[in-house]
Amino acid sequence: MAEEETELSEEQKKEIAKWFLLNAPAGEIQYVAKDLKSVLNDDDVYNEAASEAFPFYNKSHMICLELPGRFGDVLITSYGELQDNEYLDPKTAQVAIVDHVKQVCTEVRPATDEELPSAYIEEYRCALEAEMLKYVGEAYPKGFCSVYCINGKDVEGPGSDFEFVVVISAARLSPQNFCNGSWRSIWNIEFKDDIQILELKGKLQVGAHYFEEGNVQLDAKHECRDSTMFQSPDDSAIAIASVIRHHETEYLASLEASYLNLPDTTFKDLRRKLPVTRTLFPWHNTSQFSLTREISKELGIGK
Repeated sequence: MAEEETELSEEQKKEIAKWFLLNAPAGEIQYVAKDLKSVLNDDDVYNEAASEAFPFYNKSHMICLELPGRFGDVLITSYGELQDNEYLDPKTAQVAIVDHVKQVCTEVRPATDEELPSAYIEEYRCALEAEMLKYVGEAYPKGFCSVYCINGKDVEGPGSDFEFVVVISAARLSPQNFCNGSWRSIWNIEFKDDIQILELKGKLQVGAHYFEEGNVQLDAKHECRDSTMFQSPDDSAIAIASVIRHHETEYLASLEASYLNLPDTTFKDLRRKLPVTRTLFPWHNTSQFSLTREISKELGIGK
């Protein structure tokens, strides 16, 4: 006798809905949310899941939102989070009040003195931000960056350590062409005054989703470390930007090289050595085929 199907509890439905929302590819959470709301057919469960999932998703994907009143843009990150829905934009010294589920800024207010770094720290932060904005403008067509002081923001002068974090977020969203992609990098920079050294730790993450007649996703991560000399604000900023540029360019080059080798490595290992059709796949010239129709035609699948 077949086991009777058990109805999921509201808590189970909420957790499943949260999983789908949190695992939505870059730029696609609203599409997932729309379908989930239709499938659940329960506004209370959906609203509870969305209220928990959207803030985490927005911060982890470091989405960029336009400030009302044409003040500019703000990155939604845990480093700029002041309260649940308030995020500091260091460039403009403004605080954005955010509606996470709608992914919009509803209000903006000036940051208080307590929420901003000291004049000494701000000199280093502004110099680094200027260099990073220059780099991001050159390297990422649709990129945004922010520089936050996460430790020692009240330091008034030389003699103490402090720490910055540089976040870079870039997205290329083209759902009408069935592809979306994002680049996220986080760089922690420790300013060690006693040994006059800057230590950098970088975390890079690249995501891509291609879904024309299929579902192909990329989720690549990379970590790196480096160091440079603790100098004046302008010289330190130039040195840090140079290190970041070097490592990100090197990682991008390694990704491109791995793509060129995919036919001879990853894709080849996914298939049988000799298919059921007894026809060997022409690995030497895979670029001539689309994902479905041409491969099916070449191998005689579906005949």
